Amino acid sequence: QVRLVESGGGLVQPGGSLRLSCAASGFTFSSRAMSWYRQAPGKERELVASITSTGGTTNYSDSMKGRCTISRDNAKNTVYLQMNSLKPEDTAVYYCKARVYANDYWGQGTQVTVSS
Repeated sequence: QVRLVESGGGLVQPGGSLRLSCAASGFTFSSRAMSWYRQAPGKERELVASITSTGGTTNYSDSMKGRCTISRDNAKNTVYLQMNSLKPEDTAVYYCKARVYANDYWGQGTQVTVSS
């Protein structure tokens, strides 16, 4: 079955960096686009970044553009989100998502807290 496991979250000071990872299994990872979303308390889940199956095209939300980079390693079935210059408003649970045969699959999420 499809499984997505995020890691790398934590507490970081404003201006700091974090690298999130999402390990995927149960489907042909190299054939699927992947996405990172986030959900802050009291807010709807929002798209942060997406990457095509080959990694050749990436897209970013306006809120994170210029401060994060999505990448993937198809040999390791893993997608990454490098986040820099973090702000308190980036505090959220971050999720990776895969769409497999018209179904969306989510990981359990990893908490990112930006605070001094």
